[in-house]
Amino acid sequence: MNDLSFAPFPDLYTRRLMLRQLRPTDDKEIIVLRSDEKILQFLVIPKCNDLLEAKQFIDKINNGIDKDEWIYWGITENNDETLIGTICLWNISKNDFRAEVGYALHPDFQGKGFMGEAMDVVLDYGFTKMDLHSIEAHVHPDNQPSINHLQKKGFIKEAYFKENVFFNGKFLDTVVYSRLNK
Repeated sequence: MNDLSFAPFPDLYTRRLMLRQLRPTDDKEIIVLRSDEKILQFLVIPKCNDLLEAKQFIDKINNGIDKDEWIYWGITENNDETLIGTICLWNISKNDFRAEVGYALHPDFQGKGFMGEAMDVVLDYGFTKMDLHSIEAHVHPDNQPSINHLQKKGFIKEAYFKENVFFNGKFLDTVVYSRLNK
């Protein structure tokens, strides 16, 4: 896994979706995905306040991809370039053949199986192209829809950390789920 490279960027496809690299023109959708209260309810990320912050976020993500630090896809429907969500593999440990999956989906597209489709191709990419042994996910213990989603995808609960994250003036718990490459 030491020769990990994300160049050229690997677009991924499902029956209904295209997963592609973020573009500067995705800034308006990034603002929504990183500021909508329903999306942020269980995420420990700073709120995006304006187009400049969205553009800076896109630049940061793409610079990290260029340095092979993480791989981060924008999710679109096959017939529409509009970003409906994101999914990534980050916190990559080359020595341990492990990475963390993170994802967000616009509320209008939740409950329709889109994230399941995206997760399937990303897990396949992680296990076959990146040669990962395991992929983990860190979730808020009250985020039952995400926990259910992970369990459907074969993730099992590995750990429950009490008040291990300090965010917005509060200590929060984290549950870690993981899936092994079988």
